[in-house]
Amino acid sequence: MPMPLYRSVIAVLTVLGALLGAGHAQGQVVGVLPLVSVGQKWPQAQESYVIRVSPQDAGKPIGLEVYSPTFNLADYVDGRRSAGYFGDELYKKNEVFQSTFTLSGPGGPVVERKYGMNREHTWESVFAGGLPAGTYTLKVVSSGDGKNSFALRVAAPFVLETSDFSVNARASEKAAVLAATLNVTPDWVGRAVALQNYDIDGPGEAETWVIQPGGARVNLKVSGNGETVTDSFTVTPALVGTWQIYIRVLPTTKQYSNAIRYSFRLDGQPVRAQVGGFAPPDGLKISNQLLVDVLDPQGQPIPGASYTLVGDSVVRPQLPPGYVPVSASIVQGSGNITSAAEVRFQPGFTKVRFVARPPSGRLTVDAVAIYGTQRIPLTGTPFEVAGRTLSTPGTVPLAPGDYAVKPGAVPGTTVSPPLPGHVTDSATSRVTIEYRVQTDITLVTSPDIVNACDVTQVTATARTDFPQRLPGRLKLSLPSGWSTDYPLEAPGEFSAGLPLRLKVPVRVCRSDSAEAILDPIDLRTTGAARVRSPGGSNVTRNVQGGARASLAKTLDAVGGGYTVTLRLAVDSALTNVRVIDPLPSGAARTNLSVEGPAGTAPRARFDGDAVVLAQVVPGTYVVTYTLVSDQPADRVGTVPDLDW
Repeated sequence: MPMPLYRSVIAVLTVLGALLGAGHAQGQVVGVLPLVSVGQKWPQAQESYVIRVSPQDAGKPIGLEVYSPTFNLADYVDGRRSAGYFGDELYKKNEVFQSTFTLSGPGGPVVERKYGMNREHTWESVFAGGLPAGTYTLKVVSSGDGKNSFALRVAAPFVLETSDFSVNARASEKAAVLAATLNVTPDWVGRAVALQNYDIDGPGEAETWVIQPGGARVNLKVSGNGETVTDSFTVTPALVGTWQIYIRVLPTTKQYSNAIRYSFRLDGQPVRAQVGGFAPPDGLKISNQLLVDVLDPQGQPIPGASYTLVGDSVVRPQLPPGYVPVSASIVQGSGNITSAAEVRFQPGFTKVRFVARPPSGRLTVDAVAIYGTQRIPLTGTPFEVAGRTLSTPGTVPLAPGDYAVKPGAVPGTTVSPPLPGHVTDSATSRVTIEYRVQTDITLVTSPDIVNACDVTQVTATARTDFPQRLPGRLKLSLPSGWSTDYPLEAPGEFSAGLPLRLKVPVRVCRSDSAEAILDPIDLRTTGAARVRSPGGSNVTRNVQGGARASLAKTLDAVGGGYTVTLRLAVDSALTNVRVIDPLPSGAARTNLSVEGPAGTAPRARFDGDAVVLAQVVPGTYVVTYTLVSDQPADRVGTVPDLDW
């Protein structure tokens, strides 16, 4: 290939001749400065370049391309360079030389391409698609006793950066060529910048310099064979800006090409400069270019999606988490579709399209009111999920994951947040919000104090603030001594503003409590009524000798019976006093007690209808006992008498 063809492959996209002053020996900067990967005997085992993808540039085509990645056996034949020499040199015959280009990012390897040996310089596409935001590293490693020259470029707005890299300066290029561009920022002021070069092989081989802001040229030291030299600069405000580092091979060189390493340091730490960039030779078609679209079902690029290459003929989509491959197609070129996530293609110009859908499931939310054993469906009840407010029953599409469901308020109920809904791809999950209905029941007796066996109104009421009608049955349970001819149950419905009532007139002959029950939830309450004392009687007796005794009787309804109290007052000492108190039919008495004057407790006993006190002295005696009877109060009051 004729030499003018390669002079058009410049090291950067911008010709920087204007930066060289008129007093310099060179009036313009042209030519190619290839990067180089040395297989053996080189302190840098791999060449490494960084590509940074900002969030605003994520997904833009990176356009990583390389010129002459293969080793051209015709470049350097029998110790002589051929026409179109680019710098590939093999020092041992019949030895295999291979270079591997690997692009890796935050998610691991993106593409790895291996290039062997041929007899031409080609222009190859390494990776054409977009990448998610992050820092990506391109590493070039060669094996074999020799060196492989190549040139790299990426599409705007991306750049290649590195702190340590190797170039191949060639004797065929008589003009200066740009090695790197270093951006010195204001925060570097007062700090030390070091420019290092390694293995130029002495001042007779090449010269190197830096053009600093303002156009000043500063010559750099020239390293000897296997030697590293350093030029240090303390950054001043005048030095803030772009520094260009150049090299020119001298006519006195003794080599066709010279591999040289440059390094950049800031306060002793590696700092990156921009390298690479080239214009392909006129008329040269790119080889093995692969264009890959990763789209959603609507034909829009998927943010953060990319692709990976396996070897030289297999491409797979790299999808954001959860995305599901839908289809694959070969838009241009030839090959086979292995699956929706893999295509095998034939080398050449190939365009592949992958379609993937975002992960999506559905979450259905419904609600029920729990009332006893019943589960009453609720419609139109508000709830909130994933920042959206809907009404039950409602279904919302969601990406897979766990979603908290926030229930809205329903009057007359209590509710606790349900367990989060677990959404999976291509499935419908369900969450049921359970509201527990609140009800109350009251029982009122009016009046609540009555004469013995009078009638009172007993009213049981069930209420709720729940808006829907609830079925219920009110029941009354009456104690012994309470009676009615009316039904003791009332079925019906109740809701907010519509109570359920049961009113029953009841004859009350004993102080006690009735109970109201609400079915089907077995809610209970009680209401009491008290019977006034059913009455009493008084008797006075005089006997011979002037002894006098009086007796008063009271009767009180208590619980399931009555308490009988007999007060005996005597003014003389008496023996065998009989307090006669006739017992009603079917009744019984228990719990006899007697309290005498000054707290004495005379001996007493039941004797038929009488209570016998063996000995009394002047004073007052209180005789009490419990009368057990299911007779109403108006039938248990009997008139007492005295005898001794």
